[in-house]
Amino acid sequence: MGLKIDGHVEKVNGKELSYSEFVERYLEKNQPVVLTGLMDEWRACTDWVSDDGKPNLHFFSSHFGKSIVQVADCGSREFTDQKRVEMPISEFISHWMEFPVKGCKNASVNGSRNKSLLYLKDWHFVKEYPDYKAYTTPSFFCDDWLNMYYDNHRMHQDNDSFQEKDEISCSDYRFVYMGPKGTWTPLHADVFRSYSWSSNVCGRKQWHFLSPAQCHLVFDKNLKSTVYNIFEDVNQAKFPKFKEAIWLECTQEQNEIIFVPSGWYHQVHNLEDTISINHNWFNGYNISWVWNLLLRDYNEAKEYIEDIRDVCDDFEGLCQRNLAANTGMNLVDFFIFTARFSLANLVQLYNLSAVSNKSPISSSSPVAQNLALNLLSSREIALKMKSSEALAGKYGVLLDIRKTLKESSFQKLCMVLGRTYWMIHQQFKQNYATHNVMLEHLVESDLWGMTDSQISTPDDLIGIIDLVSKEHSLY
Repeated sequence: MGLKIDGHVEKVNGKELSYSEFVERYLEKNQPVVLTGLMDEWRACTDWVSDDGKPNLHFFSSHFGKSIVQVADCGSREFTDQKRVEMPISEFISHWMEFPVKGCKNASVNGSRNKSLLYLKDWHFVKEYPDYKAYTTPSFFCDDWLNMYYDNHRMHQDNDSFQEKDEISCSDYRFVYMGPKGTWTPLHADVFRSYSWSSNVCGRKQWHFLSPAQCHLVFDKNLKSTVYNIFEDVNQAKFPKFKEAIWLECTQEQNEIIFVPSGWYHQVHNLEDTISINHNWFNGYNISWVWNLLLRDYNEAKEYIEDIRDVCDDFEGLCQRNLAANTGMNLVDFFIFTARFSLANLVQLYNLSAVSNKSPISSSSPVAQNLALNLLSSREIALKMKSSEALAGKYGVLLDIRKTLKESSFQKLCMVLGRTYWMIHQQFKQNYATHNVMLEHLVESDLWGMTDSQISTPDDLIGIIDLVSKEHSLY
């Protein structure tokens, strides 16, 4: 049965698009787009590509051959994904060069590792090789709370489950993907329901997108599982609505970047030998998607073990641990994340006041408008947390404001956030000497005396955001 294709993804010259236009046309509307003209200066486009336009496999073997990476067997399914193994880059490259591919979209011979079509996925290249500047993140994607946070903090603070090998594999959401013609990724929506961007350093990809308004059509009757491969003979009894889905189709060429919005299901096939660089990210425009997913997964985790509630000493704690194991963070992690970013945005407000010598901040300032949106989004999340009662447990003080302001990791987060907003809005250059003095002033500020300087509940976070927003006339 063929897919219903009705429409294609817009292609735009990124050099002719301003950040505010990108926000208005794609971020706010949650619409995909392909951007051209943004990869001209990337080192990866020279080092990683041979003169014939194909992947320079020898370069990877000789420079990164000892790196251990995850490799997916495109012909072997394991639960909702492809079966994965670990191997050195050098072994993966050797396999690639020995495997003949004749236009297949999906290949495996008896599930054998040495005969399967393999696809390198989720290589944390930036973390593993921080001094090798393969690319520069386009400004459209720099307001990236997820990776800013991972660069300075660990998301899930569970010392019992953390292992040294997790230092790289759980360290960020910046990836390199590599695979021969015919490799592919099954139907999915991105982790945390984040945004993502994917750049083709070489090769071509074919994408099929399904909008969030239609995503229920690829679920089974119980809304528990989704179609795995949209090009297989989909079981109509199990997925009765699948044939109603209307897809967008897109062919992504070399040196093009595709923006994937939150909640859009997609399946991707490599039409040629391909290398891509991909980031997952979220910010004030789509953080509500993250909360909605976490709350859904939390309720499912709780329902799954409901029958042991009466005999479990810490039922809520077990629910949160299971949620973190399945989703990558739990509700407490996400609340701390939201509180830290709220505080970092409040710091930027004070810094903006110091630089502009205006109070309240002019509503015409693009940076101030961005900060106001961020704080309103965080406040909305805190209100949803409060109404859901999902954080009703006694967790104690989750964030001490005065202590946090003194932490070097938090100060670095604030400086990166400030530099990011200066860059994308091209408003003013941050004065770091003033920034540090301002932080010291905030530590001793009487403002926290009005709130006891501690955040333990969503109400505490709402109160602090309201207090500072009122002072700066944000709403």
